[in-house]
Amino acid sequence: MSVESIRLPVHDEAPGPRSDLETLFDRQRQAFAANPMPVLGQRLQWLDSLRQVLSDERQSIIEAISADFSHRSADETLLAELMPSLHNIHYARRHLKNWMRPSRRSVGMAFQPASAKVVYQPLGVVGVIVPWNYPLYLAIGPLVGALAAGNRVMLKLSESTPMTGELLKTLFARVFPEDLVTVVLGEAEVGMAFSTLPFDHLLFTGATSVGRHVMRAAAQNLTPVTLELGGKSPAIVSSDVPIDDAAERIAFGKTLNAGQTCVAPDYVLVPTSRVESFIEAYKKAVIGFYPTLADNPDYTAIINPRHVARLHHYLVDATGKGARVISLYDHSQGRRMPFSLLLDVRDDMLVMQDEIFGPLLPVVPYERIEQAFDYINQRPRPLALYYFGYNKAEQQRVLEQTHSGGVCLNDTLLHVAQDDMPFGGIGPSGMGQYHGHEGFLTFSKAKGVFIKQRFNAARLIYPPYGKAIQKLIYRMFIR
Repeated sequence: MSVESIRLPVHDEAPGPRSDLETLFDRQRQAFAANPMPVLGQRLQWLDSLRQVLSDERQSIIEAISADFSHRSADETLLAELMPSLHNIHYARRHLKNWMRPSRRSVGMAFQPASAKVVYQPLGVVGVIVPWNYPLYLAIGPLVGALAAGNRVMLKLSESTPMTGELLKTLFARVFPEDLVTVVLGEAEVGMAFSTLPFDHLLFTGATSVGRHVMRAAAQNLTPVTLELGGKSPAIVSSDVPIDDAAERIAFGKTLNAGQTCVAPDYVLVPTSRVESFIEAYKKAVIGFYPTLADNPDYTAIINPRHVARLHHYLVDATGKGARVISLYDHSQGRRMPFSLLLDVRDDMLVMQDEIFGPLLPVVPYERIEQAFDYINQRPRPLALYYFGYNKAEQQRVLEQTHSGGVCLNDTLLHVAQDDMPFGGIGPSGMGQYHGHEGFLTFSKAKGVFIKQRFNAARLIYPPYGKAIQKLIYRMFIR
C-alpha cells in the first residue's frame, strides 16, 4: 500500500529482536487463553476506550503526524484519519451484537434429526503491520476489527512516523493493558522478527515487494495473512463526461496527502481528443485547491527526503526517455513537491512501472473505451479503479470487464471510508479484506457446529452393510 520498508522507528524502550517480541507475544497468548471468548460487554468497553482516547487526544494526534511529515494538513488528518477511525468504531459498536450471534444453518433431510450453526470465535493474537502514509487510520481499522472479534493485538508502527508511533504507544498504554493491545517500535531487525512470530492472523499494509517477504515469513508458521498492498490504480475519463467534473474529482483523489495514498489515482486514461481539455481542467482544479505552495497549511509535505529523491528520480528518468512534464507550480517549497502531469509516457519509464505515491500524474490517451480496458487488463490488477462517465451501460462494462480491489464510479478514494463495504486488493494489490463486518469475519474463526441429541438416526447406516434399510436410503438419497 505504500512504498515503505518494514523497518520501524527507534524507541529507547524498544524490545530487542526476537526474544523480547516473543515475551510480549507469549503474554498476550496467555491472556487470551485465560479469556478465550470475551463477552459483548467487554468488547464494547474496549471499543469505547479506544474511541474516547482518540476523541480526547485529537490535537496531539494532529501535531504528531504533522511533525512526522514536516507538515501534514490538520484538515487532512481530521478528514482522512480521525473521522473515518471514529466512524469505524461507531459502526462496529452498533453492529457487534448481531455479528457475534451464531448463524443458524440448515441440515439436509438425510441427516435429521439434527441442527447446525456457525459460531464466530476469536482467533487469538493478531499482528498488524502499519505503514507511514496514514499511520493512525491504518492502525485503527485493523485494531477495531480485531478487538470487535475478541482478539489480542500487537501493532508494529513504521520507522518513518516516530512521533506518531511514540504517541500511540503512550495513548494505548493508557487505556489497554499490554497483554491486550501493545505497540511495537524498533529498527529493521525488529520489523523482520515481528513478521516471523506465530500470530493467529497477520495483517500487513505496505508495498507489494515487502508483502512478499511478509507472506514468506508468515508461511513458516502457517500464519494466515491479509495483505493490503497497492499498485497502479487507474482512472478512466469517458468520452462524454463533463471534463470539469472528472478533473476536479481526480484532482482531489490525487492531491490528498500529496498523493501519498495507496488508492490515489496513479495514472489517468483520457480520450485523445480530450487530453488538452483535461490538462486545463486538472490544472484549474489543483490551483483552486492550493493557490500557492509557500506556507500553505492545506498542502502536505512528502514524508521524508528519501521519498522526495525517489520522486525526482522518476521525473528525471521520464524526461530522459521523452516524457513531457507539466509542473503546475514554478518551484517547490522544502518537501512540498509541486503537482505535475506527465505526457507521452511509455512502459519503460519508472513512473509507469512503480506505484508513484506522490503528486505526479501520468496521462495516457486512448481512442476507444476497449483500448482503456485492454491497457488496464494487461497490467497487474490494481487496488482501486475509478471511472468517470454517466452512461450506465458503460459503467456496467467497467465493472464486468476489469478487475480491481474496489471501484468508484464518478469519484475517488471514498469507497475506502464506507464501513459497510469490504476493503482489499486482488493479486499483486493484496489478498483478503477487512473493514466493517468483513473485518470482524477476517479476525474470527467461523466454526461450523453440528448438533444431535439422544435419538441417532445415523445408526441406520452403520455396518454391517447390505441391510434392506440401507438399500432404501440409497434409493431415496442417491439420485
